[in-house]
Amino acid sequence: MTANPIAETVASLMPRAKAELAELVAFESVADPAVAPRSECEAAAGWVADALRSEGFRDVALLDTPDGSQSVYGFLPGPEGAPTVLLYAHYDVQPKLDESAWVSPPFELTERDGRWYGRGTADCKGGFIMHLLALRALKANGGVPVSVKVIVEGSEEQGTGGLERYAEAHPDLLAADAIVIGDAGNFRVGLPTVTATLRGMTMVRVTVDTLEGNLHSGQFGGAAPDALAALIRVLDSLRAEDGSTVVEGLDADAAWEGIQYPDADFRKDARVLDGVDLIGRGTVADRIWARPAVTVVGIDCSPVAGAAPSVPASARAQISLRVPPGQDAAEATKLLFAHIEKHTPWNARVSVEQVGQGQPFLADAGSPAYTAMADAMRIAYPGQEMQTAGMGGSIPLCNTLSELYPSAEILLIGLSEPDARIHAVNESVSPEELERMSVAEAHFLVNYARSQPA
Repeated sequence: MTANPIAETVASLMPRAKAELAELVAFESVADPAVAPRSECEAAAGWVADALRSEGFRDVALLDTPDGSQSVYGFLPGPEGAPTVLLYAHYDVQPKLDESAWVSPPFELTERDGRWYGRGTADCKGGFIMHLLALRALKANGGVPVSVKVIVEGSEEQGTGGLERYAEAHPDLLAADAIVIGDAGNFRVGLPTVTATLRGMTMVRVTVDTLEGNLHSGQFGGAAPDALAALIRVLDSLRAEDGSTVVEGLDADAAWEGIQYPDADFRKDARVLDGVDLIGRGTVADRIWARPAVTVVGIDCSPVAGAAPSVPASARAQISLRVPPGQDAAEATKLLFAHIEKHTPWNARVSVEQVGQGQPFLADAGSPAYTAMADAMRIAYPGQEMQTAGMGGSIPLCNTLSELYPSAEILLIGLSEPDARIHAVNESVSPEELERMSVAEAHFLVNYARSQPA
């Protein structure tokens, strides 16, 4: 990394950053009381609030949002007349999943092979530490040149919309000239990237009922309608022979025009087993950034262990449908409902319940803030130019902020590159990426302040 005072300061702060991230990772802050005690989220929120207070933030508050979670807010005033930048992260995390599959404890920061492992290291507790590093580096080198608002969400991974609803009810709270969402990441380690698009999402639960109760398969099998078989027919109807998503009325042919994702790289990043084909058609970038994608994320029926030879009376599945920019998530939900009802066989009783929804997002990559970030990333990553990519995941808050503050410029950066394995076991962060992205964010704030009219 080219020597400069900001970069040198960030480098000197990395041991402290590691210690703080270890403290934050130690909270099992899953925003689902069925998975982890609510006290873990409350403790993590308190830790974030204390960190903001120690950096001189004013008006630090734990915001009780409508979904029962707490978001943490703070304000750091800048020079008179300076623009305001909102920095976002979230402290809640995905569940640990199969703890036995973790090489080291999921809520204990562990350094291994040059990376820091633990749930939330990249998604997105590391994003909050990135914001702290950038601000500390600026304070040590002449001061923070903008006013800064920080909001750290407590239920992003649940998709329950607590912060969105709170922001809508308090529209002045998060108003800013530019917004940096620290919950995305680089396309690859060492390749500076901003995320310009996000797919939206609708999540539904499908229940199929055929009988008043399970029946002996020897006595009734062959004529009694099997609820699980009916559900399987429904789920299979959502994909074409090549695995492409098929929801009647939903466009699935859009093309991605930005950076491409070679098949071989995707297979490696996704850890696809040797000999197993990728699904869908078009380029990988088309499939994961520009087109809808359906995934069956769970099925409830009789478990294999202890299964009886009976005809299932009821079966249930949860389906995620990712919705690309240019399509409306609410309309996609209606089309999905209609498709499921049409393709339910044997006049089986089917009910569909929506359990989550978020709209897709498209940023203005030609705005002054993007120019400021491109210059900042050029400093933090010598010899590299900023790339613009899409992200298949959803951050519903982006659309809420875009609607509330239509003149604000929104940038998505972060630490979630492919090796981070977010949402999976053995999540990790590259400390080198944390360091470089903190340098980039600090220089962005300097560049952005200079780009604004006096």
